[in-house]
Amino acid sequence: MNSDWTQCAITPAVSHEGYASLGVAVYRASTIPFENAHAYATRRERGSEGYSYGLYGTPTTRTLERKITVLEQGARTLLAPSGQGAITTVMLALLKTGDQLMLPDTVYPPVRDFADRDLARLGIQVSYYDPLDTADLVERMGDRVRLVWVESPGSTTMEVQDLPRIATLAHARGALVGCDNTWATPLNFKPLAHGADIVVEGLTKYFCGHSDVMMGSITVRDLALGDSLRAFLGRQGLGVSADDAALVLRGVETMALRLAYNARVATTLIDDIRRQPEVARVLYPALPDSPGHALWRRDFQGASGVFSVVFTPQAAPHVAAAMDALRIFVIGASWGGTRSLVAPMPVRAHRTVRPWEGDDMVLRISIGIEGEADLAHDLKTFFEALRREMVRHGTA
Repeated sequence: MNSDWTQCAITPAVSHEGYASLGVAVYRASTIPFENAHAYATRRERGSEGYSYGLYGTPTTRTLERKITVLEQGARTLLAPSGQGAITTVMLALLKTGDQLMLPDTVYPPVRDFADRDLARLGIQVSYYDPLDTADLVERMGDRVRLVWVESPGSTTMEVQDLPRIATLAHARGALVGCDNTWATPLNFKPLAHGADIVVEGLTKYFCGHSDVMMGSITVRDLALGDSLRAFLGRQGLGVSADDAALVLRGVETMALRLAYNARVATTLIDDIRRQPEVARVLYPALPDSPGHALWRRDFQGASGVFSVVFTPQAAPHVAAAMDALRIFVIGASWGGTRSLVAPMPVRAHRTVRPWEGDDMVLRISIGIEGEADLAHDLKTFFEALRREMVRHGTA
């Protein structure tokens, strides 16, 4: 008989026969025990789906990966600690000194910062292209282009790109195509079905849906590419928590309902916002005057609840002060959670190819799951405060 000390340390085997749960179990592990010495010595022969160490996956993280793979219509999914981490992983794993990376001018600002600082330091040529002009892309692509990145719609200003055309042009040069699909999610757009080789999602946002998890995903349509990226993640020591994966799995179950509500309420609120005299323009792919609208109608199945508001030159300087009148909307970064958010976003400093002609401050709005009437009233309060500020400063 083992001592009490040993009995405390050893977990007894319990039968799972006859037990089932609709929720996914949380398997936490760093060490994976092996039946014998031979099994340990040959652990690398288990393949990419085998278990050898917690960093490379648990049943909880693998369940999330598989669910995303099905939604993306891909071959394999890998998880990263954040959406930004997923993007930088792809770029670092695929690019080497002398290679060229093509980025849309509307790319997520932290990706631009990473490319300009870190990829440039590694001797990787970073070139920006007009997201709405495939001829500009062709003109800027060199002989060593390795990866063409797409973000559709574009960060803050919502330009929709012609992914099928871009993929054809990139593949003709022997380059891979990656797409940041965080705005649409695979429920509204499937980049792999439109020519992309890699699709990245910021799971932090709509997938999680509750603003309490940081995570990203990388889905590929080629298993060999997936194995290469998995090995790179392992060498970098990058993994995700099983607890966080379980929270994202829970969020995915309601994502379709939340997205449908977000889009419906966004459409209604946008109709009212556009009528306000202080508003110059609303940027939302579902609107006919939004850049790339025809492409959105052709390729997308729907919209999300994120849009941007451009104010008149007279109103723009007073938006920040008026935001303090909001009571339902929360001032904060990110989107896709249960709470509605507003975030003032500077644009001009993050454009080098396609000049931004509107006011430099664009207000990004994300619709949550609060009552539609409450959100409408909060926006009414905001615009009333904005008008008061304009009168006070003599710009009304």
